[in-house]
Amino acid sequence: MAKGSYKMNLNLEKKEMNIEIVGNFTPEQAQQFIQDYNNNVNSIHASDFNLVLDCRDLNVVTKELIPALQDCYKLYQSTGFNKVIFEIGTSSIVKMQLNRIAREVGLTNVEFVVV
Repeated sequence: MAKGSYKMNLNLEKKEMNIEIVGNFTPEQAQQFIQDYNNNVNSIHASDFNLVLDCRDLNVVTKELIPALQDCYKLYQSTGFNKVIFEIGTSSIVKMQLNRIAREVGLTNVEFVVV
């Protein structure tokens, strides 16, 4: 199982906040992710931006991390991005998990793109 990591950057020209997510996170990494996320979104007017999450290398989410992922989705929703775009690979299980959690937390401005 790949160790979890992420990269965040703002593309002011494209009006995108890009996040690349790899592997599985520990609960500590999930908390650090939320801190970094908040630091980045505090410098922009989120409704003018799309959030683009590169999840092509995300592993199937473990049962104990689902609550942390739900919290992240709620955070994406409350931030008020124009659109939340999940770039996913060919894993139908990961797509189903991400889609199910989006529905459960009421994240409606979401789009899934297979890349």
